[in-house]
Amino acid sequence: MNFMRVKWYVPYLFVLPAFLLIVVVLYNPIVQNMYTSLFSTAAFSSQPRFVGLQNYASFFSDANLLTAFRNNIYYGITCIVFQCGLGLVLAIIMESKLIRNHSGFFRTVYFIPSVISITAAALLWKFIYQSRGGLLNTVLATLGLEQFQHAWLGEANLAIWAIILMAQWQYMGYYCMLLIVSIQKIPEDMYESASIDGANGFQKAIYITIPAIREMILVVTVIDVIGCLKVFTEVYVMTLGGPGYASHTVGTLLYQYAFIYNKMGYAAAIGTVMFVIMLLLSMLQLRISGSGKQ
Repeated sequence: MNFMRVKWYVPYLFVLPAFLLIVVVLYNPIVQNMYTSLFSTAAFSSQPRFVGLQNYASFFSDANLLTAFRNNIYYGITCIVFQCGLGLVLAIIMESKLIRNHSGFFRTVYFIPSVISITAAALLWKFIYQSRGGLLNTVLATLGLEQFQHAWLGEANLAIWAIILMAQWQYMGYYCMLLIVSIQKIPEDMYESASIDGANGFQKAIYITIPAIREMILVVTVIDVIGCLKVFTEVYVMTLGGPGYASHTVGTLLYQYAFIYNKMGYAAAIGTVMFVIMLLLSMLQLRISGSGKQ
């Protein structure tokens, strides 16, 4: 038949356009960024100067970058504790027999913030945190707690934590829903057998629920950490990294180095390191997902 005489390379011709598109759109920028990181170059400069690994060596003497990395670490640890940890607790509670029949309302309440645009959420919380006329300080004044009023986004030791709090509000429900879906796949007869043996709700959660969804917990944690490394919009909208450099994350500082200070080579080096870190975390996530399927 005619289709049996098709040349061996014909199927590859159908795949070739998509392959070229991926190379041009995805891999070419990555390689170009790595190449740029080896030069001391400004935007639109026609004469870049080769500096080898000097841009990478500069990391350790850059106090602003170390502050940004520290803020990302704070962000990540807090998100693991609240978005993943507290999200897991909420998921277990909402799937318990105690409130399962009424959990739809709570799921909606927790999930709504995650569908709001991050820019809109950041603007909303920026208003809440305003030192004059802001909702938070107004409530504190109404309750007679003026001593606890602050310029929440204007104080170096509070700004990053104010942004982190906003992130917990927005994304906790999202990770909670992912864990709920995983919990719903656990066979009900496992809980019934545990009840016959006299297990209470806490024991069921510790010895049945958590072990049964441990792969999903790890996947959610890795996804959360990757998201924390990419934090940009909320910081840029709420503080622009201020006051000073106190609330910068690596993403916002990279942007500032590239487009404000015109240090494209150094910014490319920062981007390359972040790419490698997130690539390793993504590989870990895929490995965990694969082991879970097996």
